[in-house]
Amino acid sequence: MSTEIDVLVLGGAGVDTIVHVPELPVPFADSHMVRPGIVTRAGQSGDFVALGTTALGLRTHHLDLLGDDPEGDLVRALHREHGIGLTAVPQPLGTKRAVNLVGPDGRRSSLYDATRAADTDRLPEDTVRALATVSRHAHVVITQPCAHALPALREAGLTISTDLHDWDGSNPYHEPFAHQADLVFLSSAALTDPERTMRRITERGRARVVVATAGADGAYLLADGELTHVPAAAPPAPVVDSNGAGDAFAAAFLHAWLDGTPPRRSALHGTVAGAYACTIPSTRAAAIGPEELRAGVAELERPLPVLPATPSAPPATRPCGG
Repeated sequence: MSTEIDVLVLGGAGVDTIVHVPELPVPFADSHMVRPGIVTRAGQSGDFVALGTTALGLRTHHLDLLGDDPEGDLVRALHREHGIGLTAVPQPLGTKRAVNLVGPDGRRSSLYDATRAADTDRLPEDTVRALATVSRHAHVVITQPCAHALPALREAGLTISTDLHDWDGSNPYHEPFAHQADLVFLSSAALTDPERTMRRITERGRARVVVATAGADGAYLLADGELTHVPAAAPPAPVVDSNGAGDAFAAAFLHAWLDGTPPRRSALHGTVAGAYACTIPSTRAAAIGPEELRAGVAELERPLPVLPATPSAPPATRPCGG
């Protein structure tokens, strides 16, 4: 089957308002002066995955609900600027939006507007099927309407990936995504036993590859029943914001994995892209390019230098007759 799309991204289109705060959690006060200011820009999880895969040369198309509002205009402009295909289904409730509180160390806390979605939201099945027919792979964001699109994607024969983000391993909302995907990403942040959760995903679902990202500790990869640790990459510049790091990891992993790269080496691509994303201010939307990614992976794979052996100290002597 010929394809026109390498990665079809479903869901996760929206706008974030970035607020830099003096610390997290924010100390209670009547007011705070914040610098470098408050900025609203397009870019939520699906947008960032689509941005990342496009920057790495994958033909990408994004499908989601968008409002006819200023936030939706920002999302449309982001896709036009970066040459990302977009199918926007009208959303009467408006475009998804969130406020991201970003601390001095780059950590963030996100506040999502729950009024921009309804339990009855759906991506039109005929649109999902039409795009799936010409796509090679689907990355499904865990926003509400996307779970209902999973059967159509499966019937179309696509491989599917998803990111469960900071799933605690038990919230039932995430289970349709965890069990229907061939490739599952998640953060280990809320997991007391990451390996147990990763193995449960493979036992109960279709996934044969599960990746749990662990921030500065790298990531854990479960593939073919074997759990391995993947080292973290050194950021190429100071860390300023962790927003979008997991999405960058997923995009770079997909770039390698869809090219036939083994899972562990694909994960090295992910750690390099995730580290790069942490150096991008939260007020911008930018992704690592192919050359920087190749260089970063080569650096991770470079053998450690062999240091000369330290000469052993001479044996201690004792005075005669001691």
